[in-house]
Amino acid sequence: GRRQAYELVAGFNGSGFSKVYSSPLIRSRETAEIIARSLRLAPPSFHDGLKERNFGAIQGIPKAELAELNPVLLQQILKRNPATFFEQGESMDEFADRVLDAIAGIAKPNSGKRILAITHGWTMDVITRHIAGLPRSAMLSMKRKNGECVWLDVRGKSIRPL
Repeated sequence: GRRQAYELVAGFNGSGFSKVYSSPLIRSRETAEIIARSLRLAPPSFHDGLKERNFGAIQGIPKAELAELNPVLLQQILKRNPATFFEQGESMDEFADRVLDAIAGIAKPNSGKRILAITHGWTMDVITRHIAGLPRSAMLSMKRKNGECVWLDVRGKSIRPL
């Protein structure tokens, strides 16, 4: 992960970012700190809205253990099925609303600036569906890779690909 963060920095030189936001979860936080420091920007701001989906009762259970406890649920997670139900976790609508509200909320005080946001896989799936005009329940035929970027134009509640 750290190597990937430094590789991202090379591609961001000259990009004109003025600020970095991140999910406060450890891997995103560390990635954002490496990038902000390398680009000589202020330390990142952390936004709870950029967190990964809350998986409820299974939060933090290693995949190997989940494979034994509930292999069907693990398969749904690996497929990143948005309809997957997580006991005590977020519904897809709650999750998607949180993510999209966070993006709009981050953009509002940063109008006209180029902002970098570091987040997670399921979060990127929400953004991908939204900008493609797909329903929240759509299964994606692709999975974003670590370090993959999606450039957005955010104006008010409008979030579009750049």
